[in-house]
Amino acid sequence: MRAPSPENAFQSTHANLLITSFQRHLGRPLAPNPEALYHDDAVVLSHDGAADPVLTYGNLTAQRLWGMGWDQLTKLPSRLTAEPAHRAQRDAMFAEMRAKGFIENYSGVRISATGQRFEIQNAIIWPLISENGTIRGEAATFTDWRML
Repeated sequence: MRAPSPENAFQSTHANLLITSFQRHLGRPLAPNPEALYHDDAVVLSHDGAADPVLTYGNLTAQRLWGMGWDQLTKLPSRLTAEPAHRAQRDAMFAEMRAKGFIENYSGVRISATGQRFEIQNAIIWPLISENGTIRGEAATFTDWRML
């Protein structure tokens, strides 16, 4: 998948899946459209539904925070966004989200491509479910983080 741009309508199919799934689960808007989502000040990430999920989306804020461009970020196994010592906590968070439908107020430590550690705070995690009910992956958004 190419980086979101005007030429590909900011990856509108996937971006609209993020937007509509968020609205369906949380009852409030994530972003008004795919372009706004890509340029949002909030971090927005998603991964696919594979056994070892790979990131499928990271807006510009996510790319800056993780220190990776689109091509590098969207090839990254999702588990590698966290250090090994923090992966069990991350796995527990996804299990809780699957049981509850979505979660808010998640906090956890992550690591960038440069090795910079940071703590995300107040993250919202939700499943990506298509109109026909197919689970396409999971997503996260947050505006609060602090460098460690």
